[in-house]
Amino acid sequence: MNTVEYQHVPTVDRLPTSAPALPAAVAEPRLSQLAGRVGDDDGEPGRSPAADGLRLLLAGAHSLCAMFGESYAPALPRLRETTERACALARAGEHEQLTAVLGKLLPGLEAAVRTMPPPLAADAYELTAMAYQACSAALMKLGEPLAAWVAADRAMAAAEKAGNVLLAAAGQYRLASVLLDSREYALADEMARTTLLALRGLAELADPDALSLCGGLTVLRAVIAARTGCSSAAFGHLAKARLLASRLGTRGASAEPEFSASYVALSEIAISVDLGDADVALRAAASLDPLSLSPAWHARMLIDVARAHALRREVDEATVAIARAVDLGCGAARDRDRARDVVRQLVTMQARPVPLLAALAGELAPNHVAQASPRRSC
Repeated sequence: MNTVEYQHVPTVDRLPTSAPALPAAVAEPRLSQLAGRVGDDDGEPGRSPAADGLRLLLAGAHSLCAMFGESYAPALPRLRETTERACALARAGEHEQLTAVLGKLLPGLEAAVRTMPPPLAADAYELTAMAYQACSAALMKLGEPLAAWVAADRAMAAAEKAGNVLLAAAGQYRLASVLLDSREYALADEMARTTLLALRGLAELADPDALSLCGGLTVLRAVIAARTGCSSAAFGHLAKARLLASRLGTRGASAEPEFSASYVALSEIAISVDLGDADVALRAAASLDPLSLSPAWHARMLIDVARAHALRREVDEATVAIARAVDLGCGAARDRDRARDVVRQLVTMQARPVPLLAALAGELAPNHVAQASPRRSC
């Protein structure tokens, strides 16, 4: 009887372990960083060429072409090298380059899994899962949840055929994340819950990849609980996540997400704001060392700090936090949307916005400022 082996697998979406410290004060954000990225004039984010390219790539019948012999399979070492490059481009947010790389890689992988002998086909399926996870991660950052869902589903199917259970679980995590961002809360929670059950044995053996995945899935359940108004369940899941983080300690995990105590703290800030508890959010932010975060994650934390200050109607503090986040660069579409929403809220709180807030509003939500101006002059 054949047994399924699990392997440690590289992640698509690793979080750097260090980042430069923020300056003590920011007089003016580098608003030019947002040029061409903040969306259309009506405040709605526009679709990028990279998003269009990845969507079209997923629509291609690459598997059918491979079945009819209309595509060829490069050698496995070349496929592995190209897949690793695709994962690196996804981590770096180089989406246009990623689209070009995947445009050649995915047809080759679909041909490889159908033409290589079984031992090599398993490796090719594993690479296929990694490539589709890279595609899914990029599409989520680009604000394309439906296409990300398709890519995540294909990644999960390929991982199962590879016989790599941790890579399959990472695919489940990716798909649950897509469901969460699509507001399919019941589906996302059920997928997270059952994946946690499947991983329980490996987590009890203290496998670092299993612990990392269990931690990420537990935080995901906390987010779902918060967004559905279940505060006690949300903080209960966070407590379990902190325990998992302490069990993992400083050991490195190759499966996504890169789970740690800092990851849990970041999640606690966002969840506390979602639940309307600004005090808990700001205390958690004050205890978190920004040097442990990448610039992207630091910017995300600052947006949540601004949201917390907005709950307390502390406009100046919220404005500074948003300015610092913009200065770091809000690359992900959902982060730009959240920053825009905070700025819109802050504008309504002041009869005459201070210059820094006015500059942010003019860049992030120009139409909102124009509509609000008559009210401010009354």
